Amino acid sequence: MALDFTAIDFETANGFRGSPCAVGLSKVRGGVVVEEASWLMRPPENHDRFDHHNVRIHGIRPEQVAGLPRFGELFPEIGAFIGDDVLAAHNAAFDLGVIRSGLEVSGLPGPAYDYVCTVMLSRRCYSLVSNSLPYAAEEAGVPLVNHHDAAEDARACAGILIDIAARNGAGSIAELYLSLGLTVSHQPAFDPLRDPLSKATQSALEALAGGAGGLAGSAGRPFQAGWPEEGANPAPNAAAEPDHPLYGQTVVFTGELALPRPEAKIRSAELGARPESRVTARTTVLVVGDGFVAADLRSGRLTGKARRVLELHERGRQIEVLSEGEFLQMLGGHVAPAPA
Repeated sequence: MALDFTAIDFETANGFRGSPCAVGLSKVRGGVVVEEASWLMRPPENHDRFDHHNVRIHGIRPEQVAGLPRFGELFPEIGAFIGDDVLAAHNAAFDLGVIRSGLEVSGLPGPAYDYVCTVMLSRRCYSLVSNSLPYAAEEAGVPLVNHHDAAEDARACAGILIDIAARNGAGSIAELYLSLGLTVSHQPAFDPLRDPLSKATQSALEALAGGAGGLAGSAGRPFQAGWPEEGANPAPNAAAEPDHPLYGQTVVFTGELALPRPEAKIRSAELGARPESRVTARTTVLVVGDGFVAADLRSGRLTGKARRVLELHERGRQIEVLSEGEFLQMLGGHVAPAPA
C-alpha cells in the first residue's frame, strides 16, 4: 500500500456549512502531490447569501461567482476528482459536512467517504499551542501564505498528512492509523429523499422557513457591554461521536463570542466536550472570541486566559487555542441570527 489520498478544503458564503463558494483539492500518490484542482461556485439556491464575516475571511464576493455553476451542478466534477480516495481535511467534520449539507439542500444524493482529520492528527503528533492550519502547516514544513485560499489550504493539509506519516514511518494511511491506535472515520452514502437530513441542514431549513433569511454570522449580534455571562457547565454527552475534534476535550471560553457563552457551552457539551469556566491543569482547549486569529499568539493580542494557556503550554501542558471561527466550524458553522 502507498500513501494515497485526496486533501480537500471548502470556503463557505455564510454561517451554514451547506453554502460552499470555493473548493480546493490536492491528490496525493505515494506521498507526493501529483494533481490539484479548484473551483469557485455559486452556493445552493436559497443558501447563497454572502455574509460580511465570511467575505472578510476568504475575500470571495458574490459578484465573483454570479453566473457560475451551483455546487450541485459542479459536484460531479468534484466527485470524479476524488474518486474512491480517502479524503483528508483540516477539521474534516466541517468539510465532510459541507458535502453532505450542500448536496442535501440541492436535493442530491451523496457517496460514502472514508476520511481523516489533520487537526486530530496534529493534536496527536505535534506539540503546538494552536493546531490551526497555519501553525500545523509551518510545523510540517509547508508554510501557508494565503490562508483561506481553498487550493492553498488543501495543499497545506496534504503536506501535514504527508509529514505526519513520515514522522511515524507509515507508508499508507492504514499503517499510520494502525500505529496511532486510531480508526479512519466514515461518512456513509445518503439520499435526502430517503434518509434523515443532517442536523445542520435541518437547522438551516428551519431558519429559512422561519423568515430568518438563512443563517447569520456574528454580524447579526448586538454588542453586549460588561463581562460575558459564563452560565452553567453542562456534563459532556457520553453518546457523542468519539471522532469529533471536541469529544473528550475540556473547553474554556474567553472574549466576546458570536454565540452567548452559555449556548457555546451547551453546544460543545453536546459534542462530548466538558466546558469549564476558568483555565486549569485540566484545560485542553481555549476558545478565544473578539476576532482572534492564530497570528495573535505571536503578536501578544491576548486575553488573560489566553496568556495563562501560553504559560501552561510552555510548562509542557497540552492546551490548544482555537479562534471562534474554528470553534464554529467544529459546531457545524451554525450561528442563528440575533432577534431584532
